[in-house]
Amino acid sequence: MDERELSLRERLAHWVEHLTHVLPAQAPIRDFVHHNTLHGFQHLPFADALAAAHALTGAGTYWPEQRFRDCLARGRVSRDDLAAALADFGLAGLDEPVAGLARRDILLASLIVGNERPDASRLAWLHAEGGLADDPVFAHFARCTAAVSAGSENDWRSAASQRWAALCAKVGQAWTWRSLLEHLSGEDVLEKVRSILQRHLAAHLDLGLAAWRNPRRSAGFYAAWKASAGLDVQWELDELPNVRDEILHLPGDPLAVLAEELPRLVPETLWHGYLERLALELPGWSGMFLWRERNPGRGDGTPVAMADYLAVRVLLERLLCDDLARRLTGAPMDLSELQAHYGEHLAEFFVRDAWRQGGLAEAEAHRAAGLIHGGEKAGLAVWTSLAEGIAGQATESAALADAWRLAALSRELPWGEADTVRLEPATAVQLLACADSLSPLQRGQIWLEAYERHYREQIFSALVANRRLASPSSPSAQVVMCMDDREEGTRRHLEEIAPSVHTYGAAGFFGVPMYWQGIDDAKRTALCPVVVQPRHLLRERELAGEEKARVRHAIRRERRLRWREALYQKTRRTLFGGTAFSMLAGLPALGALAAVSLNPAVFGESLQRWRERHDGRVDSEVALTALEASEATPESPQLGFTDAEQIDRVEGFLRTIGLTAGFAPLVLMFGHGSSSRNNPHLSAYDCGACSGRHGGPNARVFAAMANRAEVRAGLAVRGIVVPESTWFVAAEHNTCDDGVEWYDLDTVPDRFQAALDTLVGQIAEACRAHAAERCRRLASAPPRLSPWQGRRHVTGRAHDISQARPELGHATNAAAFIGRRSMSRGLFLDRRVFLISYDPTDDIDGQIVESILLAAGPVGAGISLEYYFSTVDNERFGCGSKITHNLTGLFGVMEGADSDLRTGLPLQMVEIHEPMRLLVVVEQEPELLDVIVQRQPALRELIDNGWIVFASQSPCTAAVQLYRPGRGWQPWAGDTVLPQVARSVDWFAGESEALPPAQLLGGVA
Repeated sequence: MDERELSLRERLAHWVEHLTHVLPAQAPIRDFVHHNTLHGFQHLPFADALAAAHALTGAGTYWPEQRFRDCLARGRVSRDDLAAALADFGLAGLDEPVAGLARRDILLASLIVGNERPDASRLAWLHAEGGLADDPVFAHFARCTAAVSAGSENDWRSAASQRWAALCAKVGQAWTWRSLLEHLSGEDVLEKVRSILQRHLAAHLDLGLAAWRNPRRSAGFYAAWKASAGLDVQWELDELPNVRDEILHLPGDPLAVLAEELPRLVPETLWHGYLERLALELPGWSGMFLWRERNPGRGDGTPVAMADYLAVRVLLERLLCDDLARRLTGAPMDLSELQAHYGEHLAEFFVRDAWRQGGLAEAEAHRAAGLIHGGEKAGLAVWTSLAEGIAGQATESAALADAWRLAALSRELPWGEADTVRLEPATAVQLLACADSLSPLQRGQIWLEAYERHYREQIFSALVANRRLASPSSPSAQVVMCMDDREEGTRRHLEEIAPSVHTYGAAGFFGVPMYWQGIDDAKRTALCPVVVQPRHLLRERELAGEEKARVRHAIRRERRLRWREALYQKTRRTLFGGTAFSMLAGLPALGALAAVSLNPAVFGESLQRWRERHDGRVDSEVALTALEASEATPESPQLGFTDAEQIDRVEGFLRTIGLTAGFAPLVLMFGHGSSSRNNPHLSAYDCGACSGRHGGPNARVFAAMANRAEVRAGLAVRGIVVPESTWFVAAEHNTCDDGVEWYDLDTVPDRFQAALDTLVGQIAEACRAHAAERCRRLASAPPRLSPWQGRRHVTGRAHDISQARPELGHATNAAAFIGRRSMSRGLFLDRRVFLISYDPTDDIDGQIVESILLAAGPVGAGISLEYYFSTVDNERFGCGSKITHNLTGLFGVMEGADSDLRTGLPLQMVEIHEPMRLLVVVEQEPELLDVIVQRQPALRELIDNGWIVFASQSPCTAAVQLYRPGRGWQPWAGDTVLPQVARSVDWFAGESEALPPAQLLGGVA
């Protein structure tokens, strides 16, 4: 290996390491867990990170301004919020006079009316239908802008030369060669690259779905592709001369391919940026390939190396771009030759550039399209004539567009019509320049700050006003739920139905990180946050005397699954099996389809009951206790927990949530999960604290540990006395159909049965009320459903195979409270708040709140930020509509049969989401929080860089302070007037939009 080759290998390793910061890091979809989409930019302040991501990818990073203006019209943002956000933004000279007004007034008016420039066709419509011809203000500004335009030279050649040089300079920085050719021709070679590449990538990365795997895959992706790429019967590259022979004679080392091909595309100094741009053009496939390379243990053993992928990607880019350049100019050209060519043919470039940018009048657009697409041949004179016409029309349209914008702006300024029509052209130019002085990213940031401020003021008002209310004493039961924002509604309804019940919130793995293997599970599953590596394995086993039932159950279940596999999977891969099966199964399938379509709830529940009867039921328990500790590792976990380990986990969790005394007769550990049909993103609805899986097993394990006499004795030594009059029970809440599965009820002593019956009924009633509340945000749900009707409706959604919105997930999540339930009990929070229990009176040194912030902070921020980015630009950060999704290789989804691998959240999960940063309010003194944040780099990054909004509420005075990065803590003194209603239903009935907080008097009596 010579020195040059070694140098390239080392540089490539460095470049690939950099790609981990810019490519999506989403795990295979079966392990989907929410995370910050821009994780690689988290070291930057939030606004700077969004600017960097926009510059790198072109993605939108703020809601479109029109969405914010719609909120302004509906009262979701006020003019005062916008003015305050503008003042806080840090712009200098806001009070400087411009055109006789303060600069802040002009900028505020510009934000309210927008600065979008109408194109020629829009202006024509406004003249004909919008009344512009009769508007004296517009007429005056049209004369002003026309006078200014008349004084400028129409030097389109100079502008075209500068524009062409700027576009060429983008290659290797923001563009690839393919991007430049697409801008000139309108033809995108990436479509062919993707079509060629994706079939081989899907087969190479497949985790169990593909019917065919490349026989050379063990040699790596490049070797497998080289061996089979040119053998396709119908291939997209067949029109290229000698392409099959060229691939056949490629070097065996992908690094050698990169060394040969990259110099044909860009100079060596641009190789790094060029490879980055190539990867970002297919971020889904590139990100999954890189993730598999960095996580080899999470695959199936197939070798995955990013160098293989980049070699194939660069080769395809060069082959197809060479062909397009030849068809575009009539001769083969590299980048430098193409730059010289259009430097000489500026008129042709000017027309092509204007056509690609859009906004041409209809006649010019039609003429340009005819020339570009080759419908007519043209010489220099034709291109020049059209360029001059386009330039003249653009100047006129720009003047009219500026006049229209000035007229709209003037209506928001404190002027009368008489004052407006006396403005001089020079003053009008100053006015427009001031209005345009904010960049689109700056405008988006100001709107976001205003939008967040409006919600923040409502939340702070609610927290301060609600401090007058106290939680009930002597609880009849204590219910510990996940901190999940969806459970806010369940807790609230339960407290309204049963005011004597206390509820708590915590991360839904309940302090028990573990591998879990249920009685029907073929392999173990991690149930804990993804950043935690479990070292203990808990297994479900049959009860004594159930051995025969267990064997019978296993045989029947395996037979049923084997028949399903044979009928649905294997037949479709045989020559005649698929046709024969379709004919034989047609009538039964039609009946099943009719049943699931007409009444999915009844059909789904009936099918579930049939499966249970067919497989047989096996009474089970958890193999909980290990006799002694062992050298446990993630690869070889310890079976069960020792007594000491159980005591540690139960004590740690109870202290974390502040439940160390005053135990109720029943303590319910209430995990959660979600079940739906035909839903590739199923794990995105499950418990994020359990790696995107159900948290019921964690609740079951915790309850079993807390009921053991050995554990309670150990707790008593440590100061936590759980009396014999207390029993822990476990259940799991299905957040999709609002059903509840209870565990080990047969082990509950008789003395608790009456209290248990009462609690079971109260939980069921609360879940039904919660279902009715959820239905108000579902457009297809009938209005004003009763609790029973709401429960039936959501059950149908869970079993409906055509349902794209089985539930709305974390949509609309906006805040997190860390503190006692008295902070929020009695508040309607519209299922928008993560509720994390914490008692500041038992945490003098802040160790408990520090552990909560370290665990719950990144989880909540990850959920919030993924929803944020999937909402502001679903095309680039999300994964589009579920309707067209095609499950690929059991690791991702594509749109149809030909697309990039889509990452992020589906459109149906974020349609009603309102993107804002998570507001985290901690019930603790700000001085203590400061100390914690400064000694924890992970928290400091989130808070000081503004990825979350951080606030404190004093446990003693209830005073609220907001943390401003770079400015410290600022006391809040706002309006504390809060609407009051008797119960939740009185506030949300008949409403379908997001609602502000309200005080509920019925749940605190």
